[in-house]
Amino acid sequence: METRVHSLPVTRTAHYYLLGHPSPTTRDVWFVLHGYGQLAEFFIRHFRGLTTAADPTRTVVVAPEALSRFYLSGTYGRVGATWMTKEKRLDEIADYVAYLNQLYNLLRPLCPHARVCLLGFSQGTATVSRWLQHLPEPPAQLVLWAGAFPEDMQFTATPALLSRHTRLATVVGTADEVVTPQSQARQQRFIDQHQLHPAQYRFTGGHTLDAHVLEKLQADLLL
Repeated sequence: METRVHSLPVTRTAHYYLLGHPSPTTRDVWFVLHGYGQLAEFFIRHFRGLTTAADPTRTVVVAPEALSRFYLSGTYGRVGATWMTKEKRLDEIADYVAYLNQLYNLLRPLCPHARVCLLGFSQGTATVSRWLQHLPEPPAQLVLWAGAFPEDMQFTATPALLSRHTRLATVVGTADEVVTPQSQARQQRFIDQHQLHPAQYRFTGGHTLDAHVLEKLQADLLL
């Protein structure tokens, strides 16, 4: 007898972490998406330099955690999370886009006057790029850090980038062991093909975040 696959949408419990306090006086809100095998609880610590204890409402950082978790080694020990795999990938993309939109719609009314900045790190770059296509408004800035647009991304659905309403920035470390020269060349061809003009940032380091570049990304939004 033939075996057929079926799908059933279910409710999941998602987790996200916050730095700062969303309010009508918030100037910037950053949605930051972690990479493969990371957890949002630890990922968000890299962004403390964007906030200030003297005014916790000025800048808010939101770190959603991917819905799928796994043991990083064997069946015990440290746990990480992933946004998707190749298995049932379209369902996983639809699920995380719906999750991120729900989170956005929850928090955006709390800081209605803030500029929205999106940042994806490593695997999170593909996630944030796909999410961009479904946002109800163009963000002020999109940062792709140690990663690239997914090659199957349909740019006809991203008018924010094509119309220059969104500042595009790319970041990579000089010794990043994951971002190869070949992948950087593919990304550059993709950018050239779609006539994008990203601000490019480099720092001395590997596959990680850099506090000085984060501060510069925030400062350059004012220019």
